[in-house]
Amino acid sequence: MIKIERCFNITGACNPEKHYMVDLKSRLVQVKEMVDKGKYFVINRGRQYGKTTLLKAVKKYLEDEYIIIDMDFQMQMSSATFLNEQSFVEAFSEAFIEILEFSDNKDLYEKNKNAFEGVTNMVRLFKKISRICRSASKPVILMIDEVDQASNNQVFLDFLAQLRGYYLNRTELSTFHSVILAGVHDIRNLKGKIRPDEDHKHNSPWNISSSFEVDMNFSSKDIEGMLTEYEKEHHTGMDIVKISEQIYNYTSGYPVLVSMFCYLMDGYHKWDTEGILEASKEILVKQLPLFDTLINKLEDNEKLSTFIHNLLFNGKSLPYNVDDSAINQASMYGFIKNKDGVAVIANRIFEVRIYNWYISMEATENSIFAEGTNDKNQFITSGNLDMERVIEKFAVHFREIYGDRPEKFIESEGRKLFLLYLRPIINGVGNYYIEAQTRDMRRTDVIVDYSGKQYIIELKIWRGEEYNTSGEQQLSEYLEYYNIDKGYLVSFNFNKNKHTGLRTIELNGKTIVEATI
Repeated sequence: MIKIERCFNITGACNPEKHYMVDLKSRLVQVKEMVDKGKYFVINRGRQYGKTTLLKAVKKYLEDEYIIIDMDFQMQMSSATFLNEQSFVEAFSEAFIEILEFSDNKDLYEKNKNAFEGVTNMVRLFKKISRICRSASKPVILMIDEVDQASNNQVFLDFLAQLRGYYLNRTELSTFHSVILAGVHDIRNLKGKIRPDEDHKHNSPWNISSSFEVDMNFSSKDIEGMLTEYEKEHHTGMDIVKISEQIYNYTSGYPVLVSMFCYLMDGYHKWDTEGILEASKEILVKQLPLFDTLINKLEDNEKLSTFIHNLLFNGKSLPYNVDDSAINQASMYGFIKNKDGVAVIANRIFEVRIYNWYISMEATENSIFAEGTNDKNQFITSGNLDMERVIEKFAVHFREIYGDRPEKFIESEGRKLFLLYLRPIINGVGNYYIEAQTRDMRRTDVIVDYSGKQYIIELKIWRGEEYNTSGEQQLSEYLEYYNIDKGYLVSFNFNKNKHTGLRTIELNGKTIVEATI
């Protein structure tokens, strides 16, 4: 038998025999606990979040104890299937029997292969399903992947209503022991898409579902385990712990992004910090379905776009309130996450991609972007970026263009203006991201990766000499954390007697170049 060489998978479901994978055992144990208790639940996560991979693993993990009817609405049900009740019932019945036929449950198949003949409505469909469940030797589980295929159709809501009815009467009626649905959208939102009036917006027939609390993000330890398996076969000599932490820092464990980093670094044969930086740069310019979805949702939903904009540029700390429709949608699509009760962008890659989109929307009409484009050739010497010169020229242009603007304007726009100036300078060679640990209304750290070197620039509003000294101390500590000797500080100062220009200070063995505007 030819041995299949495993690789990192970035499309479709993962197979442990073909792909390097994170160990899913702890997650499977959690899912089994829910199934054993007879829970009905929905795995709703953003695109390419590993839902299908998890379902396939769940099937294999549970098949000794349960009969599993595993459907995929995208593969087994065409759009025409959902046009009316009869077409849905016939397609569902055919898929149900076909799954039994090719399973290990031959006796159950032989007894019921003709059970759905002549069945054309939902009520009779569920009566037949009830009889099959009653005659089965093991409890029956229904799993449906890609339920979004049915999301705009009333017939699917009628199907959910029947599932709900049998669930509520399961002491008298035989039915599925457990039901698992998977898709991007939360099932409770489906009715709102069909009947948008407020009276029915949240009146879902799936209000019996239990919360799915299994964390599908990969931890740095998860990534470490996967890379350990890779290293056993490839012997690269990589620092597995360090690389795992760096991949996690960029992705926050979003499954497909983790796989993308590994896939690219494997292709580069670079399992070091340079490989991380190259991979992040390539990912941020790729046309991926994941990013298409991200941007399309922002373009189509003004409230969602305004919320994300405020989160990124205004430095606002916004509470994670699931009753807010924008927060609920952003969370459902995987754009944001709940961090200690505060809404934050889900990962660094998403953040930079969204920053770049907002900046591109304003670039052609913004004077500071034009200045960055004109100046960009001044800052590169022998492939190195002269960040001191960058912040000096930014300060000059800022005073010329925005010097008479009120402080309120700066608080909301200062970060965006610096990034608008920076973007054309580093475009194509470098990337930037905002350090989440230091972002607030008064202080932001921008970290620029350029030709394998990192630059840390702190942006802050002047709040007095004491606050400024505190900021310098914090920046020196941050430089120590990153093992960088030199950092940069841009202070927006609105005092009439301020001293503008550049100054250099030495603090705790670090050099800090400050530009005061």
